[in-house]
Amino acid sequence: MTLSDSALTNTGLPLEAKTGRILLIACGALAREIIDLKAANGWTHLDLTCLPAKYHLYPEKITAAVRDAVARHRDSYETVFVVYADCGTGGLLQAACAELGVEMIAGPHCYSFFEGNDAFATKAEDEFTSFYLTDFLVRQFDAFIIKPMGLDRHPELRDMYFGNYEKLIYQAQTNDPELTEKAKGCAARLNLKFERHFTGYGDLKTALSVL
Repeated sequence: MTLSDSALTNTGLPLEAKTGRILLIACGALAREIIDLKAANGWTHLDLTCLPAKYHLYPEKITAAVRDAVARHRDSYETVFVVYADCGTGGLLQAACAELGVEMIAGPHCYSFFEGNDAFATKAEDEFTSFYLTDFLVRQFDAFIIKPMGLDRHPELRDMYFGNYEKLIYQAQTNDPELTEKAKGCAARLNLKFERHFTGYGDLKTALSVL
């Protein structure tokens, strides 16, 4: 399966009746991880629809997009679960989910719930000057970091953007030596020290396990 910024949706269900199935409305940046978890755990009762991963760059679009997705799909499902953390919405997404009567994954952002929200909170002060990448962001480093920040056209801006950071922390969901090497290269391009934390799926797996 090729993952892209376009929405990824399981085979559609008939609209005329609820089925007892659960729909996950997720960030496209989490699609591969959710698909892997579904396959590894036999969670065939979970269906997945993903909003564009590029909303990672435009968090002001997330809440309205989630509202629309819930409105389009909720009549076909017994339960809808939103696989976004706050993700820069300033509490607006949580308020919308409460209003719509749907639950969402806890945490300020995916870096936190991959680490585990409690564990991340204990490290947050010590890692205040750290820049985080996940498996997805390592794979899409140029598309989601370099090009949107204009560093491909104006590399001299690097120190303006990253001068106050000290290290890049790669939160690895998988043990992939090729991704680790690429992450090291990302750190070098930003002139940052490199650390790798193997987080696995963290609270993402926990939240989906409850469902």
